[in-house]
Amino acid sequence: MAQTADFLVEIGTEELPPKALRELESSFAGHIRTGLNAAGLGFATLRSYATPRRLAVSITALDCAQPRQRVEKRGPPLAVAFDADGKPTRAAQAFAEGCGVSVESLGRSETAKGAWLHYSAEVPGQPASELLPGIVNESLAALPIPRRMRWGDGDTEFVRPAHWIVMLLGTEVLPGTILGLTPSRQTRGHRFHAPGPIELQSAADYASVLATHKVIADFAERRARVRELAEAAATGVGGHAMIEPDLLDEVTALVEWPVALTGRFDEGFLRLPEEVLIATLQGHQRYFPVRNSAGRLLPNFIATANIESRDPAQIRQGNERVILPRLSDAAFFWDQDIQASLESRLERLDSVVFQKGLGSLRERSVRVARLASQVAEQLGCLSAQAERAALLAKADLLTQMVGEFPELQGRMGYHYAKLDGEPAEVAVAIEEQYLPRHAGDRLPASATGRALSIADRADTLAGVFALGKRPSGAKDPFGLRRTALGLLRILVEDQVDLDLPALLNEAVRLQPVQTKDPAALAAELFEFIMDRSRAWYLEGLAPGLAAGVVSAEMFEAVRNRRTGSLVDFHARLLGVCAFMRLPEAESLAVANKRIANILRSAGDVPAALNPALFSFPEEGALNEAIDKAAAAHGRFLERRDYQQALCALAALRTPVDAYFNAVLVMAEDAAVRNNRLAQLRRLQQLFLDVADLSCLGSGSN
Repeated sequence: MAQTADFLVEIGTEELPPKALRELESSFAGHIRTGLNAAGLGFATLRSYATPRRLAVSITALDCAQPRQRVEKRGPPLAVAFDADGKPTRAAQAFAEGCGVSVESLGRSETAKGAWLHYSAEVPGQPASELLPGIVNESLAALPIPRRMRWGDGDTEFVRPAHWIVMLLGTEVLPGTILGLTPSRQTRGHRFHAPGPIELQSAADYASVLATHKVIADFAERRARVRELAEAAATGVGGHAMIEPDLLDEVTALVEWPVALTGRFDEGFLRLPEEVLIATLQGHQRYFPVRNSAGRLLPNFIATANIESRDPAQIRQGNERVILPRLSDAAFFWDQDIQASLESRLERLDSVVFQKGLGSLRERSVRVARLASQVAEQLGCLSAQAERAALLAKADLLTQMVGEFPELQGRMGYHYAKLDGEPAEVAVAIEEQYLPRHAGDRLPASATGRALSIADRADTLAGVFALGKRPSGAKDPFGLRRTALGLLRILVEDQVDLDLPALLNEAVRLQPVQTKDPAALAAELFEFIMDRSRAWYLEGLAPGLAAGVVSAEMFEAVRNRRTGSLVDFHARLLGVCAFMRLPEAESLAVANKRIANILRSAGDVPAALNPALFSFPEEGALNEAIDKAAAAHGRFLERRDYQQALCALAALRTPVDAYFNAVLVMAEDAAVRNNRLAQLRRLQQLFLDVADLSCLGSGSN
């Protein structure tokens, strides 16, 4: 049995960026795991740690050495290795010396291409102690750090200056150099509670030793502790803490020993929209707001300190003093903003450039208003309200509140529109224009909000594409993939049945950029959106279709029908998925592929079908089956009941199989041949009415 030992590596640094800490932790652990696997070093468990001052990986039962390695080397060809007298040449001697053996002990290998000298041996694997420093250094170099720092006089670079390195294999310190530092067994505890060096006797002691020195090294454990303390503190003031996952992660990344403190602010600030209070508490100070049982904000907050103070009241007062000017500024912004209406700000939008080449925000608002009005008409809501909402939609960008809290754009527009006396539909649509903001976010709930959100996204896509700034590879500076996915979600999930190519054509036409071929640009835009939808469906994100249900072939089968409504596209795809679960599906898919190949090679196919030219009973039987299926087919298509349409066609399997077993389509008699081709064309069309099933199956001519 191979000898094993526990391994620990800890990188001690200055405070790491809190929003990147979790990614740094997972990446470091992932690269260590990859390096060990590549080196053939087995282990039992791998656990990662991350605090503001450290990244660490702990491994149990790590092999102390690689398994024995088989070394195979091919030397020079025999014709080069030996002279005419059969004596070794310098080439053979050099190869033998490089392998550490004599020429006589080398083997021979022969292939169809010739014969060579050959060296084969089994050698002991390298010790883990020699491999681990390199694995650690390679893992650190591979971390996702956009901009690395230098410190001191050396050339070492890392996300933050490194101050200590621990690298233990069992109880032994491994030699080497990591980030310009020599590893030791000395770690550090809490910066204030345990500032001195701490001797680690073994790798297995890591987490427990740090815990006794006021450091919870495990991120998940510390995160749970932050949540638990915040919830308990909120309960103490008669409420519950608002704990957003991203803020919880950030707070966890800022502390090593969390301590919750309850603070309070003047109740007079509760007159402000709660979004403003929440943004101030969370965004500026990283506090958790508190709600009461009725869901209303309380004039309290939960702060998370990184120290157990002997005088917590002083810490609490300090946090309350810090938040006061923030809230006072927010109140001032609110009071100033409500003195002017959104409409009064529209002229100033003329001076704000949306994007070079695409005009001002005012000009963009006019374009979006035209599109929103047209979309609203198709949705059956008041086009005048959609147009009004679009014209006012960007006005809140000029308010002081949105200038201070950009994340509140749209939401503040909603509040200001209500105060201005705008219709409720207009105010709600101004907020909903940005929905969905991210993957999994809620969609616009109002018809006017949907119309505005759709129009806004169509204008963004058309404008940026018209400028020639399409996404390339991983680069998407305008977030067009996210924009397209948001548009896709609204259309499909909210069942917004509109002609998307027509909308994109109009969006392109309204752009101030002159394009050589607007129709081609709109078509490219449509294909871009369909490409995004492909990933959406294949990953199982679409409603009613789990991951693994839709295959690439199914998607292309529907895409080939070139439907312009994504609602219709979704219904067709549901139909294909239901059809492909039937036992008849594979046979009919293969038959469709075979029919497509036959018709493609036949060229022009006559439309007329003459039953008098049938030579086999199978031709007549198939014709009767097609007539019977076609009778109900049209009704299913009118209702967009594509599942029923395709499932009803499953009854054609038996006559289709019998037909191909008995009938030679490409008969010598031209009239008979054309009649059979016409019958296949009619059969194919029934399936093509829903999807191109020739994309499925594996049949041949």
